[in-house]
Amino acid sequence: MKNWIKHKALCLALVISTTAGASGETEKLELIKTKLQNTLGMQISAVADSPVDGLLQLETERGLFYSSVDGKFLLQARVYNIDEGMRNETEVALSRMRLAGIEEFKNSVIEYKAKNEKYVVTVFTDINCGYCRKLHNEIDKYNALGITVRYLAYPREGLRSATYQSMISVWCADNKKQALTDAKNGVTIKTHSCDSKVAQQFAFGQKVGVNGTPNIILPDGSLIPGYQPPNVLEQALKDI
Repeated sequence: MKNWIKHKALCLALVISTTAGASGETEKLELIKTKLQNTLGMQISAVADSPVDGLLQLETERGLFYSSVDGKFLLQARVYNIDEGMRNETEVALSRMRLAGIEEFKNSVIEYKAKNEKYVVTVFTDINCGYCRKLHNEIDKYNALGITVRYLAYPREGLRSATYQSMISVWCADNKKQALTDAKNGVTIKTHSCDSKVAQQFAFGQKVGVNGTPNIILPDGSLIPGYQPPNVLEQALKDI
């Protein structure tokens, strides 16, 4: 009986010690997060261990950063894993973030679905971007290759621009697909307002490395900057 009590007491002590250790580590990370947010003036959504010992990985509204474990040093860099064939660990992390964002915004995209769908890509777009218009003018060609195109809003001039307001009208229109096509053809869109996700989509783009349009997220979370002709995009999808 005494041995059983000793065993239970030991298990309880281990649980308390482990819990206290985890709590202390969480508190430490929160302190570092607060310090960096106050110093840098930008929001940090997550702090985690990085693939490099001694560095923390920071998910911010302006992309992925790294810091020392004491929050004293900040790095913006690409981390490559030499032992894994120069795997880009930063891109691996960003790909996971992109896929999570796509899932979050799956109900607020404007979709041009392929009849015989083989692939789905997500495209950050701006209604006034020349190459965005070029891509959209070829939407039937992408669809014919089995490529479904889902659009997210990325008003390049920011959230105080006329483009941003126009894109809200597009995303709030009764017929969003027609409104987007009209807007990209230079047609003035009737003003609409609703609880759109245009601002959130723009913020998501900034968070995962988008700095222009069009930018295309592939099914594996990788990002292709710029316009891609239909056959070139198809080959990129085949190569995944």
